[in-house]
Amino acid sequence: MSNTVLEIKNVSKYYGSKQIIKNLSFEIYEGEVFGFIGPNGAGKSTLIRILCGLTPPTTGTVTICGYSLSKQFEKAMDNLGVVMENCKLYPYMTGMQNLKYFASLTKKCSASELYDLIEMVGLTNRIYDKVSTYSLGMLQRLNLAQALLDKPKFLVLDEPTNGLDVNGVIDLRQILRSIARKNDIAIFISSHVLSELEQICDTVAIFDNGAILELRTLADLKEQNSTSKSIQIQVDYPNYACKIIYQQFKVSPELAGNSIILPYNSVKMGAVISALKRQGLTIFSADVTTKSLEEIYLDVIKQFRGKNSSGGVM
Repeated sequence: MSNTVLEIKNVSKYYGSKQIIKNLSFEIYEGEVFGFIGPNGAGKSTLIRILCGLTPPTTGTVTICGYSLSKQFEKAMDNLGVVMENCKLYPYMTGMQNLKYFASLTKKCSASELYDLIEMVGLTNRIYDKVSTYSLGMLQRLNLAQALLDKPKFLVLDEPTNGLDVNGVIDLRQILRSIARKNDIAIFISSHVLSELEQICDTVAIFDNGAILELRTLADLKEQNSTSKSIQIQVDYPNYACKIIYQQFKVSPELAGNSIILPYNSVKMGAVISALKRQGLTIFSADVTTKSLEEIYLDVIKQFRGKNSSGGVM
């Protein structure tokens, strides 16, 4: 089993009488990419501030690579790298000058390692250009390189793909996967771009109102979510098909263009297809589909808020 990089135990955060973070406990391991998702105002930024040592938790403990943030702050911070949204660098200096300056502050990165790092983030051809000439994607790569100078074991990224074009997003995704796997770095990503998190994360935490609602590997989240699978059948007369299915199976399909959609466990796909064909309908395709992370996230949030609005326990 991989070593634990981040351990959060019973962490809560109050501002006055208002509780922002509610008794969180979870772990992140070497080489793991951990996606942290939730709506605006859920408390994500507060948790990131706690992880980065910018504000202490009111109760509970945060440990990075075995070092307590409250009791061994400097040693814990030695293992942390951070890329925040809109990080600022020195625009009048070149990319190389920026990296050399930050590397000089801790002297953990040798010259050869610095060049390897520049190659890893894909800035070799532009590293001697002034930062003021960099695109947003290049700035993100440079920020990432800067965060890795001290060889952290835990990397925190807040909205890393904001403002990037398609190529920039794809490149950053590949770089992060490589960093996690090759260097055994645990990566914590907070982002609203769920389609990207779905392609990079090993584990996902769905977070709202200061609490984690779901915490699973992405594969388990899709497999165990009761509504994650559905049957989708494309047919020539979908409205008529819906009527047949309801009459014979007492199930009401959803319509999506020329397709009808049924809950996976509500009926057997083969039986539905046979029933439709007996009525002279043409089946163009029939598949079992899995909901995207975005759809599962919306389902979880909706279910959670529905329970709370009806007096359910949080």
